[in-house]
Amino acid sequence: MNHRIAVSVLAMVLLSGFLGTGSSLAHFGLILPSDDIVTPEDSKTLTVQAKFLHPMEGHYMEMVKPKRFGFVRLGQTTDLTTSLQARKGRGADQDSDFTYWETTYTVRKPGNYVFFMEPNPYWEPAEDKYIVHYTKVCVQALGLEEGWDEPVGLETEIVPLTRPYGLWTGNVFTGRVLLKGKPVPYAEVEVEYLNESPDNPSRVAAPSDPYVTQVIKADGNGVFTYAMPRAGWWGFAALSEASWKLKKDGKPKPVEIGAVFWVHTTDMK
Repeated sequence: MNHRIAVSVLAMVLLSGFLGTGSSLAHFGLILPSDDIVTPEDSKTLTVQAKFLHPMEGHYMEMVKPKRFGFVRLGQTTDLTTSLQARKGRGADQDSDFTYWETTYTVRKPGNYVFFMEPNPYWEPAEDKYIVHYTKVCVQALGLEEGWDEPVGLETEIVPLTRPYGLWTGNVFTGRVLLKGKPVPYAEVEVEYLNESPDNPSRVAAPSDPYVTQVIKADGNGVFTYAMPRAGWWGFAALSEASWKLKKDGKPKPVEIGAVFWVHTTDMK
């Protein structure tokens, strides 16, 4: 084989390899509460963790303290940013610790507690851009079911059209993607399973890269639907490019903003 042709073929093979693994590098912001439904018999103290990771692979990125963290209940916002404490952990495929953040909150009133996070921008050198994932999860407490379908008011967010708790394995989750308060037509939504889910009996091994991150498209009104095949936590991330840029080494760089929502499913027994 001609040397120049051989080099070209090798380059194409390497490129296809990189492209083929792209889906397995999906980033997700994560808010993980110790319980998603607080009953009168349950402990009223929640432990809530904030992380940045590849959920299916169990690979975590170093995370600085979120810019804003709190919850909305019945239209009222409570800021918990100052209560966050740094913690160290280690992913299934990692040799060193990563930093994540944790707080506790004691539920005293009934309602839907929609926890949200606005992180500080994360620089991703492999993609030459910053990443900001606006993340939400809903915890239902003591029987009052109001407000789960209301926007929080983040720059971009997923607003559930399915009640985001009390879901059986196999149920569908439907949501609408908003950007600056308006629906995003035909938004691309990435879906991943959290392999560290407390009720996951064994780690899921994807047979090939396309199984790691599921990809669906919203309709013209920004609405998407997905059926969840396993018990545990599922993340939905709708990505957009911000209208603003941030500088790196004096040069303006694009910013990926993600609307992320997490829901929990339970097996029927």
